Amino acid sequence: MAEDQLIEAVRAGRAHLVRDVLRAGVEPETTDADGVSMLCLAVDAFDGYVAEVLLEAGADPLRPLPDGSTPLLRAVASGHAGVTVALLRHGEDRLAEEQRAGLLACARHWYETGAETGLRRATGATGPVESRRFVDDFDVNEYHVIALGGMRVCDGHSAVLTCLEAEFGLRRSFDDLFARALARADGEHADWWEATAVLAKRSDVEAWEAALALRSDPDPLRRQFAAALVWCFLIVDRPAPLGEWPWERRAVEFLLPWVTEETDPAVLVSVLRGLNSVDVDDPKIEEVGLTFRTHPDPRVRVQVPTMLGRTRHAYTHPEALEVLAALARDTDARVRASVCEVLYEFEGRSPAVADILAGFLDDDDQLVRIKAVSGLADADDPRCVEGARLIGPVDRADADDWLLDAAERYAQRHSG
Repeated sequence: MAEDQLIEAVRAGRAHLVRDVLRAGVEPETTDADGVSMLCLAVDAFDGYVAEVLLEAGADPLRPLPDGSTPLLRAVASGHAGVTVALLRHGEDRLAEEQRAGLLACARHWYETGAETGLRRATGATGPVESRRFVDDFDVNEYHVIALGGMRVCDGHSAVLTCLEAEFGLRRSFDDLFARALARADGEHADWWEATAVLAKRSDVEAWEAALALRSDPDPLRRQFAAALVWCFLIVDRPAPLGEWPWERRAVEFLLPWVTEETDPAVLVSVLRGLNSVDVDDPKIEEVGLTFRTHPDPRVRVQVPTMLGRTRHAYTHPEALEVLAALARDTDARVRASVCEVLYEFEGRSPAVADILAGFLDDDDQLVRIKAVSGLADADDPRCVEGARLIGPVDRADADDWLLDAAERYAQRHSG
């Protein structure tokens, strides 16, 4: 049955298959044998991609469930901020004040109680919890999944609460959000990034001046938050006239001196991320990038290839090419991938750039091999043909057809 295909695709987390089945006419509010809706299955799996597909097909995040909750309330309790936001955006305009209050109360309860204690109260289980790190590319955040007594949640309830408060117009002070971020003490966690993003979206003087003041703080975690906040000022979407503030130049003037002073690698990475996000052609950024080409921390070296592209012809400069060629042989896969990322899309491909890309054709990372082939094909380099054979089997349902067909386009250009 088509409904069984939908259930199987949702449980397998195959968003493209879910979309195909729904387009064939299957009802998005289909439930499994236990009466659980497809949207709830996606929420329970922390699967934002599948949830989005179901929501776009008409699944209702406010549909009353047998236990008196809704899929949206279930998402709030799940502790996954990205999934919560996805459902909220498809139902926020229909929320009554009582429902908003209920969502906030649920988020606050889990935030104040904590994931582990919350699970113990919800399940009555007394054994040890299972915990695993979970990096989700849907909302580009890190969580820990906590499991106990047959139930599991993410530990992002602070992020969920911060998000709901901002969406519902409840303004928390800088100190409150700063405390929420530092309570996590993890610059990659959803709790940290949601607090940072909410402050950045305000684009107010309070947050900016707080970041400036924290630059010289003796605590590296507090300095890291300041650098992350400046980065968020640069990358978040904000409505006019806030979007017209001159954050680009302010950020360059703030971050360039900081780079030369910072000694903590984690903080330095955040500072370099900020410099890599400014839309300014400044040769000083390239000069700084060159100084970090042999930095002992690979997280720092990852930032260098992008820094070398701050002026129009940077990737054709002999010294920059020499550095990129060396980083393309780096022992860290992330560094090599960053070189390939900046070069495969670079329009001014020279023979030297093509040679660097060709060196990625046997890289262990399949996506790096795919992008290297694409870059060579677009540069009209015949090495893309053999490189395409080295890519190996690819699940095209989850891949970018334009990238995968690059060698075929090259062959068509040279046929006959």
